[in-house]
Amino acid sequence: MRRRALGPTGYDSRVLSRRALPIVAIATAPGRGAVGIVRASGSALQPLVQDLCGRPLVPRQATLLPFTAADGSVIDQGLALYFPAPHSYTGEDVLELQAHGGPVLLQMLLARCLQAGQSLGMRLAEPGEFTQRAFLNGKLDLAQAEAVADLIDASTEAAARSAGRSLSGVFSQQVLALSERIVRLRMLVEATLDFPEEDIEFLQQAGARAQLRDIAAALDVLLDGAQQGALLREGIRVVLAGQPNVGKSSLLNALAGAELAIVTPIPGTTRDRVSQTIQIEGVPLHVIDTAGLRSQTDDEVERIGIARTWESIADADSVLFLHDLTRRGQPDYEAAEAQIAAQLPANAKLLHVHTKSDLVADAPADGISLSAHTGAGLQTLRRSLLQRAGWHAVPEGLFIARARHVQALQRTREHLQRAWALGDERAAPLELLAEELRLAHDALGEITGQFTADDLLGEIFSRFCIGK
Repeated sequence: MRRRALGPTGYDSRVLSRRALPIVAIATAPGRGAVGIVRASGSALQPLVQDLCGRPLVPRQATLLPFTAADGSVIDQGLALYFPAPHSYTGEDVLELQAHGGPVLLQMLLARCLQAGQSLGMRLAEPGEFTQRAFLNGKLDLAQAEAVADLIDASTEAAARSAGRSLSGVFSQQVLALSERIVRLRMLVEATLDFPEEDIEFLQQAGARAQLRDIAAALDVLLDGAQQGALLREGIRVVLAGQPNVGKSSLLNALAGAELAIVTPIPGTTRDRVSQTIQIEGVPLHVIDTAGLRSQTDDEVERIGIARTWESIADADSVLFLHDLTRRGQPDYEAAEAQIAAQLPANAKLLHVHTKSDLVADAPADGISLSAHTGAGLQTLRRSLLQRAGWHAVPEGLFIARARHVQALQRTREHLQRAWALGDERAAPLELLAEELRLAHDALGEITGQFTADDLLGEIFSRFCIGK
């Protein structure tokens, strides 16, 4: 079931009553630091402010003062900031206490807030609840709310910049503009339904088909940007696979520019997965070095590692199947190659990589030949991985996106395509055309939270850190 998520209407009363209670949490990361923040949000927090700070606070102005315990003793001295509703992050009253960043001290402040706010029903915040309240109170739409977590989790500079653009509303504005164009077309189609003598031909004369074509073209541009943004956020999962001693660990070290994996001439040195995230043109590349694949081994640990290798291959976005050029033509080696190839999943996204090219005079024409020792061929491999993932040059103003955004845009496109096909049928019922446009509009609205299932909201915000 879909419900409007821009306000409380339609939500379970028990959920609403819980959301009405003020919340508090430590808003800085665990561990010691120079500064730690305890944040509270709710309606009418003035009594809490008075109790903790001993006096009213000037809104949006930092005030240096002691934070006192219930018996009047001083817990710490720091800065207090009060943001009255609706001019705050959550849209509610917000109080922030900036103290020294000791874990024990922050826990004492947190306990003091809960004690002082007991009459208000104050409780500990759940993961992402501050941002969820910002969304429910109309301070952020859902795409912007997700961008908060994406900005925190960004693993590359490009991802951080793109998440910042999404947080500022770049993605949402494009979605909204496209949604408004669909609404105008829906109004034309549904108005035509009120006049039985009008039909598809009338809509064509009124420019409906041209509008639909232009909307579809704009959607394709937005979808391409979302797919690039999703790559920036999710990255590419690349698995290095092949027989023992074909150069997997050496390739991982060469790509990472550091000695991450142990390299020896002894078969079976790598017994478990070794992962490292690097970046290519700002795109995170999650490279996984795996145990060498072979059918016979007396080592139980290595057998477990080989089993995990096959699991990694099944989950990979791209599988680099490494071949040792120095052993090419050896009967035992070629037989093992054929055996591995026969076991590879049919849907595995393979890229054949021929290693140790610096030690041979020639190399096969298929795949990529490289040398982890000299670096020859590494740049070709990097470009190929990006191309296979669908990446192209980063456009100006790229925004971060998630897989669910891409899926919503793809569903929107499917409904627009069906609407286009109905427009080709002179006898097609206008009701069907109107319904496809409505479904396209709903799918687009899921991105910003205009039409969103309650359970989806719970899934999204549960992945946030506590205090955000």
